[in-house]
Amino acid sequence: MLAKAGVASRRAAEEMIDSGRIEVDGVIVREQGLRIDPETAVIRVDGVRVVVRDEQVYLALNKPKGWQSTMSDEMGRPCVGDIVAERVTAGQRLFHVGRLDADTEGLLLLTNDGELAHRLMHPSYEVSKTYLATVNGEVDYRVVGKQLRDGIELEDGPAKVDKFVVLEVGNGKSLVKVVLHEGRKHIVRRLLAGVGHPVTALVRTHIGSIALGDQRPGTLRALGRDEIGKLYEAVSL
Repeated sequence: MLAKAGVASRRAAEEMIDSGRIEVDGVIVREQGLRIDPETAVIRVDGVRVVVRDEQVYLALNKPKGWQSTMSDEMGRPCVGDIVAERVTAGQRLFHVGRLDADTEGLLLLTNDGELAHRLMHPSYEVSKTYLATVNGEVDYRVVGKQLRDGIELEDGPAKVDKFVVLEVGNGKSLVKVVLHEGRKHIVRRLLAGVGHPVTALVRTHIGSIALGDQRPGTLRALGRDEIGKLYEAVSL
């Protein structure tokens, strides 16, 4: 199963077991050839969970600006479903983890792992999201940062950020980084508008430890073993 999951070759996996680096259901395993049920066993390598079920798919998409975060669109607008149409036709039942509004570009996760998706979207697990926003006005970090960290009152209740950084200021605009674990609709745009700096461009760069990196808009990539393990860890799976 370790070789199948891409952890290491069979020979290297045997050495990892001998070294006590493999854990099954919370117990270090040193026995070679131990039989496990991949559907139920929780396997960790150096503390990071390994997902070994064949049918599971974990993808990172850079959603382009102007595209809908839906698998189909009644009005014929471009949507996420168009990008993964071939996979869906081939029998993969994918769904997106949360949404990005049409005007926002950036990282969106797609999977068929229902339990992971549910937990990533559930507010109790507080998985952070990081955004880069271009806003109108030259932001005073001390004033705006304090307002956003302390929290402001929105029409559907108070909201605040976990971190706020001003990256660039000039020519009547600012580039800022916002980290928060809120999932309410248009939350970043509403927070920044609420402190007097409306958003003109918005990109989501991270979900938890998963980074968009230099992935181009409209492209997909499969998450690596370590990335999937960290997502599982973030939601206590």
